[in-house]
Amino acid sequence: MNILANAIDALEERLGKDVSQSLIPNTHRPLTSIPQIRIRTQLLKPNQVTIAIADNGSGIPEVAKKRVFEPFFTTKPIGKGTGMGLYISYQIISQKHGGSLECISQLGSSTEFVITIPLRQE
Repeated sequence: MNILANAIDALEERLGKDVSQSLIPNTHRPLTSIPQIRIRTQLLKPNQVTIAIADNGSGIPEVAKKRVFEPFFTTKPIGKGTGMGLYISYQIISQKHGGSLECISQLGSSTEFVITIPLRQE
């Protein structure tokens, strides 16, 4: 849920307004400018799955991308974020489920978080 909430925030920041308002059909807007969150799942091995959550927001600068899983690190304005969402997500995925969480981002274009977890704990 933290990753989805961050994707929504990224789209709102890119648009500078409420995302729901930008979903109103507009024949003058190119399809690539429509805010999108894509969720993709894939079975990698008999006991491993990936869940990828991507947005077409403005991306994350490289310096921030290196820190996104640190506790209390946030790129959001004061009062908007605590910097704990991705840290907690990373801890749950890696320590509780024995998986991994990766951030792939292209500044000015998109961000994708890829969760890899075993289907069954051994």
